Amino acid sequence: MDDERHDIIRFLRQHAPFQELDEDTLARVGGAIDVRYCKAGTRIVEFGQAALFWHIVRSGVVEVYRRDGTLYNRLTEGGYFGEFGLLHRKKVRFPAVAQEDTLLYLLPEPMFTELFESNEVFADQVETEDRTRLQKAVSRQQAGNTLLSATVGRLVEREPVTLSPHGSAQEAARRMTEAGVSSLLLVDEGGPAGEDGTPTSRMAGILTDRDLRSRLLAQGLPQSTPVVDIASTEVIAIEHNRLVFEAMALMLRHKVHHLPVIRGGRAVGVVALSDIIRFESGNSLFVVGRIGRAQGVEELESLVPEVRNSFLRMLGEHASARVVGSAMSAIGRAFKQRLLELAEQTLGPPPVPYCFLALGSMARQEQGVVTDQDNALVLDNRFDPASHDAYFEALARFVTESLARCGYTLCTGDVMATNPRWRQPLRVWQGYFKNWIEQPSAEGLLNSNIFFDLDGVHGRTEWADSLRRDIARQARLHPRFLASMARNALLRTPPLGFFKGFVLEADGRHSAGINLKRRGTAPLTDLIRVHALAVGSEAINSFDRLDDVIKAGVLSPGRGPDLHDALEFLAFVRFRAQAEDLKNGQRPGNSLSPDRLSDFERKNLRDAFLVLDQAQDYLKFRHQSAR
Repeated sequence: MDDERHDIIRFLRQHAPFQELDEDTLARVGGAIDVRYCKAGTRIVEFGQAALFWHIVRSGVVEVYRRDGTLYNRLTEGGYFGEFGLLHRKKVRFPAVAQEDTLLYLLPEPMFTELFESNEVFADQVETEDRTRLQKAVSRQQAGNTLLSATVGRLVEREPVTLSPHGSAQEAARRMTEAGVSSLLLVDEGGPAGEDGTPTSRMAGILTDRDLRSRLLAQGLPQSTPVVDIASTEVIAIEHNRLVFEAMALMLRHKVHHLPVIRGGRAVGVVALSDIIRFESGNSLFVVGRIGRAQGVEELESLVPEVRNSFLRMLGEHASARVVGSAMSAIGRAFKQRLLELAEQTLGPPPVPYCFLALGSMARQEQGVVTDQDNALVLDNRFDPASHDAYFEALARFVTESLARCGYTLCTGDVMATNPRWRQPLRVWQGYFKNWIEQPSAEGLLNSNIFFDLDGVHGRTEWADSLRRDIARQARLHPRFLASMARNALLRTPPLGFFKGFVLEADGRHSAGINLKRRGTAPLTDLIRVHALAVGSEAINSFDRLDDVIKAGVLSPGRGPDLHDALEFLAFVRFRAQAEDLKNGQRPGNSLSPDRLSDFERKNLRDAFLVLDQAQDYLKFRHQSAR
């Protein structure tokens, strides 16, 4: 029983509104809680019956209904219900049903009432319906397909087994056997000293069971052979926050079975293909693998229906907007990567190294099914226009025209690598960013909004990382630039009227609709970018940037989670509207007619726009010259 109570207390400590309670109060609450298991379909409480408990969802899914039978809320882990009945005449006001096998924690009415009356923070959080309503609406998307939503870091269960590149094959085999692993990493500890004076380590290669068989035993080499002679020294690795299916696609494309996982430049583990296969739940996104194996543009073009079907499937599986955006961005990256490989097969090897950049929503991993292409080329500083530009112009034209055939329309603003201005050596790009930050102008601010969201997709991708570091370092030192960016971020406001009703606008498709991108996700993305630049964040994804902003203490308590929920909900509604357009045989867009919203969704959409409205007011306060 003690173990069960400790588990209850640990769980409560992780969820609002219990996080603000002291340990003694938490212990009392944990001791008072009863546990109830409900099978799927069980009616938990009925309207009008005596309200005896406050219900907390430990696991499973619960739907709460109005008296007329319409859905009021859908709750997952950490959600709670029953407070209205406990606070009003001790009668159940909203019936509830377990939609899946569900475990509930039941807090008796006397303990709930005591907490509510004696703890102001607890009472405020329970009573703040608008925020919890938006939070819980967002939580509905969090329980989607695990392969689509899980990051690679989730598969890492242990630190990597390592060995010096100068170690012997026999020593490597012994370590792998003792640790029970099929690979180890070669780590050179002799790197230059870091800022703290300690030597840095460098990943110098990876050795697998297959390498020992084919490169040592099959060749008859002695066991004393240095491990670096039989290992793979060109290591393909993946960041810890990439999706599991991206790791799978990377393995398929490069024909490897082991993938080092890195975080902050340091290897934190190794994922094997067998790990992914075990994790696979039957609904994975294999289209990326098919893109990587395509033999020509025609075959890539034939995969467009599969891309749209993948988008529809993810929305149908209730994947979150963050997951959908990451998946669609990974698909877009895969198209670019394969087209660049095909271009090099046709044109020959590049005369100097290059990095192909993805910009905008693809770089942020927030892409939907409707997007144009924003891209650029960073070239080696040895680039000579007279000798080399014909090659890169041909490469850029092949990729952009082929992308257009694959559903990524050409950029109307000509922000593409076919434009010579966006096909420049690294030193020129560094000059661009320095000038835009130090001497802000209308054109420079527009370019900053586009090019500050950049990611390398092919070639010397470390150049993209270097440019992001330069941006993060310089931007925070120039308050005039940040104020100008803030002023730009306030130009697009949420579609709320004087009485906070929706303001509708025509977009050529809907006579009266809400543009969820122009008046919702885009201004949210813009203001998060400004805050991120101000704290020196190097993150690309808006959710990751927001995490950095929250850690920096820039926002008042609660404002960061509100922004997170608002961005997730607005993006999800936008993606779902696009999915409905596709199902109806219409060209998907970014506008939504309010007639397509339920009353529940209208309230949540209004909540999200109110969060944006308040966040823009706060941005004005933070950057006074933005007024």
